[in-house]
Amino acid sequence: MMKVIDLNHYTLRATREILEELCLFYCEIIRLKIGSRPPIGGNGYWLYAGNDPILHLIECSPDEPRSTIAKNTFDHVAFTCQDPAAYELHIRKRGIIYKVRTVPQTNQFQIFFKDPAGNGVELNFASKET
Repeated sequence: MMKVIDLNHYTLRATREILEELCLFYCEIIRLKIGSRPPIGGNGYWLYAGNDPILHLIECSPDEPRSTIAKNTFDHVAFTCQDPAAYELHIRKRGIIYKVRTVPQTNQFQIFFKDPAGNGVELNFASKET
């Protein structure tokens, strides 16, 4: 029977300058780690959460044509995290503008902000205390 098991990864494409900013951001702010990347050509990074390469960063040229047909409906990516107080302090010290929310009924605590390319990022915690 066909079924989805898990989200494998997502990919961000950017020029070299933005790519380096994104890599630094996701490593320093989110705490992903640069890891092994197969020789698939082109410049880029695979960023890992534990043993899983969850974010692929790929360099594109500044003049690379982008689709004019597909509408961009991407809003944000969410990471399951621990220690919300430490993350919130870490983000505040970096001067990142963010919003917080506690989800009714589930008590999940969420921190929302933007990466250097303007993509939405959510840090999701089981509760404000975890």
